Amino acid sequence: MLCLFDLDGTLIDSEHGITACVKHALARLDVPAPAHAELRRWIGPPLRHSFAPLLDNDAERIEAAVAYYHERFNTLGWREHEIYPGIELLIERLRGAGHQLAVVTSKPHRHAAPIIAHLPFGDAFLRLYGPHPDSAHSEKATMIAEALTDFGADPANTVMIGDRHFDIDGAVANRVRGFGVLWGFGGREELEQAGASAIAATPDDLARLLLA
Repeated sequence: MLCLFDLDGTLIDSEHGITACVKHALARLDVPAPAHAELRRWIGPPLRHSFAPLLDNDAERIEAAVAYYHERFNTLGWREHEIYPGIELLIERLRGAGHQLAVVTSKPHRHAAPIIAHLPFGDAFLRLYGPHPDSAHSEKATMIAEALTDFGADPANTVMIGDRHFDIDGAVANRVRGFGVLWGFGGREELEQAGASAIAATPDDLARLLLA
């Protein structure tokens, strides 16, 4: 089976790094940061999508905010994450069972690559798919389609695993199964409404689904 994993909110808890970088960017533009509960919803969607309403959809200011975000992310933010408990064992079990693994993330490739390289199980992932840094879109559907082609995978024997509706939307668009996880930044209702084939509350639950 081809198992495609989202990164933020699925493999790693990157809340501190992402929210700190958002606050840094907004401070540089003298824009008040939203409440923490609101900032958690920034984890998953493309940055430009989230910055736009706070910056009056001003394209120039949005690009400045993204640049300021990356200014901090490139030095500090990429290291500010924790691996969710149970994920390392899950990945090793999947690799041991012969499944092919890859990452499909909304993080630009050049920002996701060093994170994955430093994970203790990073070498389990055969490929990494991330959007172009200039993209304002999630592109999950496009990246999943690219993975299917690269691996020569049958959609019926492929699963996209993630914590937000963007992951499930991308799966549905490619007629692959979308498995939602509840330890990240989405929720059961969001995942069900998007059309998740199954929902896992813990990595052990996910292992049972993937190794059945």
